[in-house]
Amino acid sequence: MLASKVIERYQAFCPPSLSMEGDVSGLQIGTLQKDIQTVMVALDIRETTVAEAIEKKVDLIIVKHAPIFRPIKDLVADNLQTKIYLDLIQHDIAVYVSHTDIDVVTGGLNDWFCEALDITDTDYLHETQVGQGIGRIGTVEPQTLEELALKVKKVFGLDAVRLVTYGHQAQQYVERVALCGGSGDSFYKDALAKGADVYITGDIYYHTGQEMLTQGLLAIDPGHHIEVLFVEKIAQQLKEWKKEENWDITIEASTVSTNPFRHL
Repeated sequence: MLASKVIERYQAFCPPSLSMEGDVSGLQIGTLQKDIQTVMVALDIRETTVAEAIEKKVDLIIVKHAPIFRPIKDLVADNLQTKIYLDLIQHDIAVYVSHTDIDVVTGGLNDWFCEALDITDTDYLHETQVGQGIGRIGTVEPQTLEELALKVKKVFGLDAVRLVTYGHQAQQYVERVALCGGSGDSFYKDALAKGADVYITGDIYYHTGQEMLTQGLLAIDPGHHIEVLFVEKIAQQLKEWKKEENWDITIEASTVSTNPFRHL
């Protein structure tokens, strides 16, 4: 079957029109006008992901983070970064990027995070277009910041989480929770405006953390890599569509870790 058939079904669920302005989404490498046998879902495309795709004879990768996110000055094989792109092209592996569209869409990544953490009565955090928005805000059963942080750590299988708090506030009770997968510290003022007690997001900048505390907002930083949930959920969805549409293809979920951080 054509790769375009898979992407048409994906876009019916997650329209690229939901992507935030200036975002990199859609087909980035290769063509969708080709027959495929194997589709793989991944969070990132690194050298390990490409090696895995080649070994599994993958024809199409649906990925959360765009492999090309800065201007390319050359495609020289001696450059290890550009070699990633050359290997994809050489092995005719198409790459479709689903970035902020899957963050925004109802029933997408941020809603899956809320389900995992028992955050209910949710609304979007930051409006991106009329009736749509990125991030979520909702409620949890009253619990201390420390209890919620430990739950985040357990649910996402992390070796650590960072708390944005002065020490004595770890036992402060929280109930109104804002959340945004990836790097969402730029939306912390939306969390404040919507009455959040605590904000869960990755890559919180040092001075932004200080500003949050000054304005009365606690935060939990579980890192950017929790977005790996995308892999499991989208692979599962593709398998359901495969059954419904009688697709004769193999669906793979990437098993290599692209998280660059470890904590001792």
